[in-house]
This record gives sequence, C-alpha cells and structure tokens, in this order.
Amino acid sequence: MSRLLLLSNGHGEDLSGSLLAKALANRGHTVEALPLVGRGQPYRDAGIALIGGTQEFSTGGLGYTSLRGRLTEVIQGQVVYLLRRLMRLLRIGHRYDLVVVVGDVIPVMAAWLCRRPVATYLVAYSSHYEGRLRLPWPCASCLKSRRFRAVFSRDQCTADDLSDQLRRVVHFLGNPFMDPVLADTRRLPAARQRIGLLPGSRRPELEQNLHLLLQMIEHLPKELFRGEALELDLALVATLDDPSLLALVQPWGWDLSDAVDGSGLQLQRGHCSIHVRRGRFAAVLHSSDLLVCMAGTAAEQAVGLARPVLQLAGQGPQFTAGFAEAQRRLLGPTVFCAPGEPGKTATLEASARLAIDLLERSRLDQDLQRQCQQQALQRLGSAGGGARMAQAISDLVQ
Repeated sequence: MSRLLLLSNGHGEDLSGSLLAKALANRGHTVEALPLVGRGQPYRDAGIALIGGTQEFSTGGLGYTSLRGRLTEVIQGQVVYLLRRLMRLLRIGHRYDLVVVVGDVIPVMAAWLCRRPVATYLVAYSSHYEGRLRLPWPCASCLKSRRFRAVFSRDQCTADDLSDQLRRVVHFLGNPFMDPVLADTRRLPAARQRIGLLPGSRRPELEQNLHLLLQMIEHLPKELFRGEALELDLALVATLDDPSLLALVQPWGWDLSDAVDGSGLQLQRGHCSIHVRRGRFAAVLHSSDLLVCMAGTAAEQAVGLARPVLQLAGQGPQFTAGFAEAQRRLLGPTVFCAPGEPGKTATLEASARLAIDLLERSRLDQDLQRQCQQQALQRLGSAGGGARMAQAISDLVQ
C-alpha cells in the first residue's frame, strides 16, 4: 500500500488528522504525521508515528488573533519552530505518495511547495462566516493546482461555494471529529435537567475559563439546586488533576469533595455543586440538555449532536468575544451568547438568565429542537465522515 503524510496546524486539526490517519492506516497504508503546531498528542493517542520532536506554545497556535499573541509567538520562538518544521517537510516530502493536509493556508502552501500529490480537508474555512469564502493568498491558486487531487470542505455551503470559485468539485463528506462522539453513546446517570460545562482544554486559558464558568453558576437561582432539579457536569481534561484543581478553586471559595451519590468528585460552594467528569466528554455531550461552551471543537461537536449551545466569552487567546461571534456565524442560530463585556458581573448574570431560558426551551420548544437537528446535519454532517473521507483519499493512491 501507499505511504501517506498527515500535515496539520492546530489542536482541532490534529484531532481530525489523527482520526483520518487511523482510518487510512486501517486500510493498509503507512501513515506518519507532521503537526506544525503543538505536540500532536492526538496522533500519539491514535498510534500514528510523528516526524521529529514537537513543542507546545502558550498561544496554542492562535497568536494571529491579536498583536500581543503575535509578539508572544515571536518571543517564545514559535515562528522559528514553524519554519524549521516546514523545512523538514521540504526535505522529506519525496518519501510520500500523498500528503494529506488538515488545516488552512499554511499547510496548503507547504504541501504545494513539497511537489507531491495532495488531498486537503479545509476544516479551518467555511463560507458560513461571510456567505462567500475569501481564501487568503495563495490558497486558491494552490487548490486549483493539479497537485491537489481532492479538496474536502467542512460543510455543504462551503463545498458549493468553493466548487464555483475553484472551478473544480469540492466534496463535503462530513467531519471526522464528529465520529468519536457520535459513536460513543454512553450516557451519565439520568437527571431531571442537566447543563454540561465545557471550559476548553488549553492551559492556562482553561483555568481562566473555569473561573468565569464558576462565577456564572453562582448566579443561577438557588431553587434549581434543591431536590436535584438540576445537575451540572464539568467536562475536564486529565491534565488538570485533582490537586491542581483544588489549588485553583479554593481561592475562589469552592471546595473539591466526594459526590454524595458516589459518582466521583464534585466542586461545591454553598448551594452550588458541580460533578467533575474526566474522560466522559462524549457522555456529557449526549446527556446534557444545554452545553455552556468556552471551546472551539467541543462546541462544534455539541451542535453536531443537535444540542443548543450557550457561549461564555473570555479573555483568550482563543475564546474571546471576537472568536465567539465568528463561531456563531459558523455554527448557526442554535448557538447563543448574552450581550455584554466578557467577565463583567452584568454579563455573567445575563448569561445565567439565558441559560435558564434555554434549558426550559430545550425541553418544551419543538421549533428549537427541530432547528437543532437541521443545523447538525447542515453544519457538521452525518456520522461516518472520517470513514468516507479516508476511503476517498485511499482511492487516490490505489
């Protein structure tokens, strides 16, 4: 079989790339990965070999969102690191029968320069942002090249738009990052009503986001916590372990203790209690009536499961007010956000009121339920996107 190289440039892109890589490896191909940003942990978890040593930076590859972020990347050496990764690609590209790009203009341009056949999944771009996608230079020219054997989009709107712009067929086959949560249907114990809390996975932004989420929870009506009327579940990554979590929340007046029902640990402050769920991300998504999100891919997965999403904008580097607004355009009308400046008391109070309203609507509003189902298919696609894309890529090298 063929030798393939996965080229990706972001944490969410690495997740999709690792799922594609695993599906391609299962079809008998030799697959390696060259992540341009971060440590490429999803590839390691999938058993995919990485090219060279990897390094993580505090901006998580999102320094382009602000001047401060750009300066931070320069100071930390991320720009030099990226250039070294690209030079390595140019040296080793000839070894591969096909380069599979997952990302945006940087890996697209890099793949074009290495002069090998390319298939690209443009997970970072969508025509939903502006109605007509303005690809940055020289992305469109690269995608029109004969070296690019196939182009896949993240939604049908983008596929239709780019097919017209590029004068070639652009395919929408679904999104690989939806497959794990669609396949894992395990649920949490039944609850009358449940809100899932998604603070993201990048540190130190994770800690900042968690602080804002806890402040918002404190503004929920006390009666919701009586008689188990509402359960709150925090989907937390393993990198924030119990001692670190306790040290983090204690100055904010919260404690970490065993849950009364024996289901694990819970955060507690006064009348508020929140179950801590590590390794149960998919279960939190499937079991929740509403997701409060401060994350990128996690919010997309929530929408893909036909759940309403409430955003709580933070200070970044990722989940800023600007990022949240762009995410609403990407994911559609079932993603909500209270007005106001991020982190202000009035904004947190408004977010809590909106959470209660959406929680009630998720149960009783059939129009909202129907809209969630429609947006899930239009924006993210049906299950099996990764397998369909891997088969289409495999067909290119057979």
